[in-house]
Parts: sequence; C-alpha cells; structure tokens
Amino acid sequence: MPQSARDIRRRVKSVANTAKITKAMEMVAAAKLRRVQEAVQLSKPYLAKMQAMLAGISKTTRYIKHPLLAERPVRRTGYLVITADRGLAGPYNAQVIRTALQEFRKKDRSTYVIYAIGRRGRDFFQRHGYPLGGEVTGLPDSPTYQSVGALAEQIVRAYGNEEFDELYFIYNEFINPVTQRPVVKKVLPLSGVGGDEALKPVQYLYEPDAETVFARLLPKYAETLVYQAVLDAKASEHGARMTAMGNATDAANEMIEQLTLALNRARQAAITTQIVEVVSGAEALK
Repeated sequence: MPQSARDIRRRVKSVANTAKITKAMEMVAAAKLRRVQEAVQLSKPYLAKMQAMLAGISKTTRYIKHPLLAERPVRRTGYLVITADRGLAGPYNAQVIRTALQEFRKKDRSTYVIYAIGRRGRDFFQRHGYPLGGEVTGLPDSPTYQSVGALAEQIVRAYGNEEFDELYFIYNEFINPVTQRPVVKKVLPLSGVGGDEALKPVQYLYEPDAETVFARLLPKYAETLVYQAVLDAKASEHGARMTAMGNATDAANEMIEQLTLALNRARQAAITTQIVEVVSGAEALK
C-alpha cells in the first residue's frame, strides 16, 4: 500500500534524528580513541624501561628461576578474554567471543579457566556455564592501571600458585580505526624478556640484590602486559564504534535520500490526481 506524504515526512524526520545521534556518537568515539592512543604512547616508555632492566639482570645473572618463567606440563590453561561493556560497535564483541569459542572447543571445560574483562563477554560465559575465575566490568573509556590492577594481580598470583600452567590473551588488536583483528596471544610463561633491549646493558646497583629485584619486578611486568592489552582492546572498541556509527550515519542519509525521492513522487502523484479531477469536472460541465 503506497505511503501518504504525511507518513513519509514523519519517517524522514525520524531518520534524520537518528542520523544526528549516530553522527554525535561517531564524534564522541573518535575523541575517546585519541585519548586511549595517547595513554598507549605514554605507557610504552615505562614498559620499555622495565624490559631493559629485566633483560639486564637476566644477562648479568647466570641462574635466575621464577615461576613466571618456568615451563611446566600443561594441565590447565588460563584465558583472559577482553570484550566491551556495551554494544553498538559492529562485530567487535562477536568476533572476540567467536575466537574464544574456537579455542575452547579444543579443550574440555575442566581444563581451562576464563578471566573476563567486559560485561558482554562475562554475561555470555556465565549464561552458557563456562568456568569463570575472575571478572572486571565497568571499565572507564580511558582505563587506568588501577582499574585492572586487581585482576592482573589475581591472574599472576594464580599462575604462580600453579592454578593453571599457561595464559593466553584473547582480544581485538588495534590495527587502525577501521580495522581490528581478533588475536590469541600466549603470555605466560614469559619468554624472551627484554628482547634486544639489553644489547648495550646498563650497570645498575641493585638493593638488596639483583635476584630479589628481578623477583619483584617480573610480576609487575606481567601485570603491565595485562594493562597494555586492555588499552589495545579499548582502542579497538572505540575504533569499531566510530566505524559502526559512521556506517549507520551514511545508511541513514541514504535512506533520507530515498524517502525524499518517494515524497516527491507522492506529491507529484497527488498533484496529477487533482489536475485530472479538475479537468474531468470541467469536461462534465460542458
């Protein structure tokens, strides 16, 4: 049934209001993305210096043993799965959960434990009876170390207590504002600490000794890796939401164009009908 001009005008107004909302959300997401990217840049020097110190100690001390470095038979696996608290971000949450499920299908549920960051992932795993060992929800748009520090400490402590024997991160890696790639990264046990940072080792004076400093610094390094992954995931979330809202705005504008064309056709049809009626009336009076 053809729509009246009044109905079409009402729809145009509704879609135009939606376009304003999605455009505003796109701009807000872009601003949040810039702030998170700044936080990532600010945290990199801290992580690099920590890597350099760990590498320097490992190069100057022959035998360093630590639970976070120890390779042991894998009886149980830990997964840190990072999703968002909200939707309206395109396939952001779905592709993380889908990637996680692909990993979980390889194992029996008794052989792994999940640490969830983000309400979307947490709710999904709870609803389907997956083993949850810890969770964090309600993260700010620009996460601080304190907002994830407790969970990071819990994960590192659980690994040290041999509650699981390896740890993987599953989250969306930020490539650019348009592209976010789901990844599965093995983090624990730590390997290659420091990398090439120790090619020119710096002589430090350690108090009380290098081994004690190494034992205190290594867990903080692992916790910092958790924080870095959260920042990366947040950048991906804001980028995905910005892209999704941009696409929604474009779709709304395209719909407005189609509705405007339909409105013009409806008006032309109404005018044509009126002209025909007038001409027919005039003919009848002759």
